[in-house]
Amino acid sequence: MGAKFTLSPNPILTTNYRLQVVGLPDIPFVTVGGVESEIPKVEIPDKTQASSGRTNPGEFEVAVPAHEFAAVAAMDLWFQEGQDPIIPSYKKTGNLTNDSGNNISVFNTTLIGVWVSKKGTPDLAMGEDGDMSVITYTLCYDDIL
Repeated sequence: MGAKFTLSPNPILTTNYRLQVVGLPDIPFVTVGGVESEIPKVEIPDKTQASSGRTNPGEFEVAVPAHEFAAVAAMDLWFQEGQDPIIPSYKKTGNLTNDSGNNISVFNTTLIGVWVSKKGTPDLAMGEDGDMSVITYTLCYDDIL
């Protein structure tokens, strides 16, 4: 039988988040994918593993409501900055914050070198009740602090 425990009364909800990107207006991201930080391992001659000493870059997906025209336009402009001719400021800094139920910041993640690598149109289907259409963007980052 497993051990019993009690959770504290103020859980961190997945709905209490903010992703702010420096140089962009406030974007109402309706989803933000998980952001991972990984240190690659290296094999050493004695058949053990060690840290490579540096984190890998990563990527995650965000979604913006298609009817938020100003936000979609800002994201599209940012996406264009990374295309030829590349604008030197296409990589930006992002700040992802998750708050507890009483609006106390629980974790704050700074994303370095964030840029848009992909844009996706909404999934469309006839005969459905109609979910909110969202535009998806894949954001790449160089590092996490």
